[in-house]
Amino acid sequence: MSIRVVVADDHDLVRLGLVRMLEDVEGVKVVGEAASGEEAIRLCKQLSPNVVLMDVKMPGIGGLEATRKLVQQVEHVAVVAVSALSDQVYSSKLLKAGALGYVTKDAELFEMVSAIKHAAHGKRYLSPNIAQQMALSTLDPDSSPFDQLSERELQVAMMVINCEKVGVISEKLCLSAKTVNSYRYRIFEKLDVESDVELTRLAIRHGLLDYQDI
Repeated sequence: MSIRVVVADDHDLVRLGLVRMLEDVEGVKVVGEAASGEEAIRLCKQLSPNVVLMDVKMPGIGGLEATRKLVQQVEHVAVVAVSALSDQVYSSKLLKAGALGYVTKDAELFEMVSAIKHAAHGKRYLSPNIAQQMALSTLDPDSSPFDQLSERELQVAMMVINCEKVGVISEKLCLSAKTVNSYRYRIFEKLDVESDVELTRLAIRHGLLDYQDI
């Protein structure tokens, strides 16, 4: 029986590329495509896939929160996070949220398929460069200031960096504006920054954001 996969990525070309890449893989069948975390959750409830390839950075609740909700709400589905960034901060947060795998978008087909098969059988899979970074981070736990942030704080921080207003963040995360502002204050305090611009520069410096994302 084929492993049923949902591909979630907000970039049409990237999502189509992943789908095309998996079309001819024996034992793997793409059963759905999603352009947001919310849509990925809805499709998983409808289609009952074995694995979701989850883009880390998407509009709305994003890949991190979508992973957490999927693990809580949908049985027998494994998440493999897919990102353009090989950053141990994101990878560690996604693994804590319940993802079984983490691969980069430039991964070869055999690596993507290996991650899918490992996750479908309840096993972890990390791209070698990500595994190396995570191993090195244990030797230098202060390598990134973003390690200090909780999952929710990191989520809010990335939404702020992506220029989303407090009202929008509040609506998407089902939080009050006051709570969002409290998170923002704590983020600034933990990272020792005083503005959204400083926060964005810090994210670029530590690999959480690419210049192309700005």
